[in-house]
Amino acid sequence: MSFKKTYLKSKPVCKVNFKLSKEEAKSAQKVQLVGDFNAWDEKATPMKKLKNGSFSATIDVAKDAQYQFRYLLDDKVWENDWNADGYVVSPVSNEENSVLSV
Repeated sequence: MSFKKTYLKSKPVCKVNFKLSKEEAKSAQKVQLVGDFNAWDEKATPMKKLKNGSFSATIDVAKDAQYQFRYLLDDKVWENDWNADGYVVSPVSNEENSVLSV
């Protein structure tokens, strides 16, 4: 699990590329990227499955903000990004959410 931030010089936006390896995806057939940036809509940001079995998605987010997020594997298993910028307790469960700071 990882993400790469690319700050745009022309706009107050950061492009963030999220990656989940085949092993991290635990043989999932599909993975959704879910968080503050898409109103926690479980269908809004599907990650693309690559030939090597890993998953990838790129989104644009406003700079100078923090976003909570998680990965949803096969519509049933929630996973954090263990390389996130931080973690906070979810307001809807006893689990933690990953934090992206841009």
